[in-house]
Amino acid sequence: MNSIEKDVGCIQGGEATSQRVELWKRCLDIVCVILALPLLVPIAFAIGLLIKLVSPGPVLFKAHRVGLNGNLFYCLKFRTMKVNADTSNHQQYTAQLIQNPDAPMVKLDNKDARIIRFGRMIRAAGLDELPQLINVLRGEMSLVGPRPSLPYEHKNFLPWHRRRCDTLPGLTGLWQVSGKNNTTFERMMELDIWYARNRSLALDLAIISKTPYAIVKQVVETRRRVRTLEAAEQRPTTGEPRRLKVATQINTLLQ
Repeated sequence: MNSIEKDVGCIQGGEATSQRVELWKRCLDIVCVILALPLLVPIAFAIGLLIKLVSPGPVLFKAHRVGLNGNLFYCLKFRTMKVNADTSNHQQYTAQLIQNPDAPMVKLDNKDARIIRFGRMIRAAGLDELPQLINVLRGEMSLVGPRPSLPYEHKNFLPWHRRRCDTLPGLTGLWQVSGKNNTTFERMMELDIWYARNRSLALDLAIISKTPYAIVKQVVETRRRVRTLEAAEQRPTTGEPRRLKVATQINTLLQ
């Protein structure tokens, strides 16, 4: 990864320039989405029905995200949080990451009371992002690229951070297949910007091929945390309150 660090070091503090989408990237996105639709449409329908059954409110959630060249667009997702969920905790968390870029990234889902039942597993598998295929067809996103940032995140970015907007945001990317939440904010930025500077058809195909393994690994890690709590429940305890506490933690993760 030395080449990544070298490339990123050269652009820190540099100003972003207007970028265009390559023809090969647009063609790859459209072809892959069309080929995957017969498999993904039934899955999307089942997820939408599940959300409707377990949580009142709309099935889809849309919100502004920052895309290519810093332009705003409406990003679509399956709603996995309660309606009108408070975002202040996430805003504070992202601000802390930017101020302390070497701090490890932590997945907030495990203790997030805003998430609906079954929402954690939907998010762990990345299935909440299936509606973003519509964004891909619209040309607002790509299959491969940095994750689209929220406006309040982008506002706090350093100038060199914004170079990740030199390419379309994506559903998967170099960061996602290189450790994702086991990395730091600084490393995520390095990977995103390196991809933006070195994107190619071969690189996109390589990232797409590694994505299923990355998703399975993330789901397994989520289930492992559940098993750890289950094992803790089997150990001798000093009283009923301890057992009730562990049981509550297990139910929270399984929701």
